[in-house]
Parts: sequence; C-alpha cells; structure tokens
Amino acid sequence: MKNLLFATNNQHKLTEIRQILQPDYIISSLKEIGCLDELPETQNTLEGNALQKAMYVYQKYCIDCFADDTGLEIDALDGAPGVYSARFAGDKATYQQNVDKVLALLRGIENRKARFRTVIALIKDGKEYFFEGSVEGEIICKGRGKSGFGYDPVFIPAGYDKTFAEMSDKEKNDISHRGLTVKKLTDFLKRINK
Repeated sequence: MKNLLFATNNQHKLTEIRQILQPDYIISSLKEIGCLDELPETQNTLEGNALQKAMYVYQKYCIDCFADDTGLEIDALDGAPGVYSARFAGDKATYQQNVDKVLALLRGIENRKARFRTVIALIKDGKEYFFEGSVEGEIICKGRGKSGFGYDPVFIPAGYDKTFAEMSDKEKNDISHRGLTVKKLTDFLKRINK
C-alpha cells in the first residue's frame, strides 16, 4: 500500500477520495500530520487554488502531496459560481445557502446546463503535475437526495435521472468530476512508480 497526503480540511472531500483510492492507497489528512492551518485559496482559477494549497503544505512540511479545487460552472450564469462555488453566498456560507443562491438566480431560466470541474495539483519530488476531470449535467429546480454534499442535491449528470445526492457513493464516484480526476492521478502514479 502506498501513502498519499491529501491537502484539504474538507472532511467530505477526504471521505470521497478515500473511497475512490482504497485499497491501493492510504490517504493521510492534514490533521494526521499536525497541520490545522486554514489553507490559502486566493487564486482566481481552480488550477491556481489547487496548486496554492498543495504548495503551502509542501513548503511547510516537505511532504509530497496533492490538493484539489472544484467548481460548479453554470452556463446561464456565465460559468458562475466557478472558482467561488464554496463561498458563493458568502465566506461563511453553508452548502444550503450556496444552493439557495444558485436556485434563486436560475429562477425562470430555461437553460440549466452546468458542469462540475475538478483540478488536482500534485507535488511530487518538487515537481508540479495537474489533472482535470469534468462532468456535464443540469441544475434542477429543487434539491433531491440525502447523500453527497455541496450542490449534489440539485445536479443531475447527463444521461442520468438521479441527482448526485440520490446516488450511492460508488455510483457517484464512478462518474463524478472528482472520480475522473483521481483516476487520472492514480494512472499517472502507477506509471511513474513502475
């Protein structure tokens, strides 16, 4: 088994990544290395934020690690909330407040096409690598389902009739933006670790 450090303070993301990567990898959290810092996210792109978080941990602890940033991009909102997805309704907004703001902005709008996009930045032996995955879908008018987190209750991936929040963890991870991105990361790690 290989160890990987995931530079995140988001317990939901940590759980999801662990589900995707087990049993091949043991995923360590920031808490497990004694890092209780709030990681900086001041860039205006997903790539920038992912790298900023990974670099912060790498420089402070000298440990190879990866970080992600994910955004919901809605066509009718010119790609918003995008990089601001986690704080769309304000810096301390809850998941529900963010969802409520999106639904309010889309009220009466017919085009509800959207995508989730995830970027992972990996720092290994001082080198930077990027991996990206996305899933197309649409935003429904009212949340459905109890699984997942964030915008999952209002996002139906293309070709499905269930929201991410109505899917089992395995169903979601097999097709999700984060699942696709993590697969690219693990394929890369397998290649270089041969």
